[in-house]
Amino acid sequence: MSRLANKVAFITGGTSGIGKATVYRLIAEGAKVIFTGRNDTAGEVISKETGSHFINHDVTDSSGYEKISEIIKTQYGRLDIAFANAGTEMGDTDIENITIEVWNKLVAINLTGAMLTAQMAVRLMRENPDGPNGSIILNSSMNAHIPLGNFVTYSTTKGAHIALAKSTAVHCAGQGLKVRCNVIHPGVVETDMIKGVIAGAPDADAARAMFEGMAPMKRMAHVDEIAGLVVYLGSDEAAFISGASYNIDGATTAGMMGV
Repeated sequence: MSRLANKVAFITGGTSGIGKATVYRLIAEGAKVIFTGRNDTAGEVISKETGSHFINHDVTDSSGYEKISEIIKTQYGRLDIAFANAGTEMGDTDIENITIEVWNKLVAINLTGAMLTAQMAVRLMRENPDGPNGSIILNSSMNAHIPLGNFVTYSTTKGAHIALAKSTAVHCAGQGLKVRCNVIHPGVVETDMIKGVIAGAPDADAARAMFEGMAPMKRMAHVDEIAGLVVYLGSDEAAFISGASYNIDGATTAGMMGV
C-alpha cells in the first residue's frame, strides 16, 4: 500500500477517533504524518507505534500554526495533504439556551480551527519544491445537511465547512495553484467515544440499535472507512476533484423511505 508514498500529511485532532484512524491509515499508505492534539499520552503512543510526528497544539491557537509550519518546512520540506479534523460538540445546546461563551468556544474550535488549518496548508503547498500542489480535506458532518435542534453551534459550524471548502477551492484554482479543497460529511461513526456511550447506557443493546438504526444501511461507519475517503481525496487519483462535498453516512441524508 503506497498510494501516498513520498507525500507529507498534516492532521488535526489526531489523538482519537477519526483523526487517530487517519494517522494510522496514511502511514500505512506510505505518507509521512504530522498530527496535533491535546492529549500528550495518546499522542506519544500513536507517534511511537506509527513513526508519525506528534505536536501538542490547540487548533484555536493561531500563533501555534507558525511553529507547526516551520517544523513542516524545515523537517519535511513540503506539505501534500492537510486534514482539518478537530471538532467538538461539548457543551452545545439549542438556540434558546446556548450561551455566547459556549458558542464562541465551539466556533473557534470547529470553524476557525479549520480555517487556520486550511490557511496554513495553502501557504505551505504554494512552496512545494515541485510547484504549488496539494489536497486539503475538511471533516464536516452529515449534520451540515440535517442540522440538530439540540446542537445549534455544532450544526452551524459544520454547515459552514461547505462554504469554507468551496471558497478555498475556487481561490486556489483562480490563483493557478494545483491545491484542492474538499469537505467530507460522516454519519454516525463507531469511535471509541460512541462505544463508551453505548457501554454506559442503561440498555447497551438498545443504545447500539439506536445508533445503527440511524442509517438506512443499518450500521455505523467504521473509522477506517472515513480514513479511506481521506486517503482517496489526498491521492493523485483525485487530482481533478476540488470544491466537492462527500457524504459518507450509509444513505442517512439521501432521502426518506416514506410510509
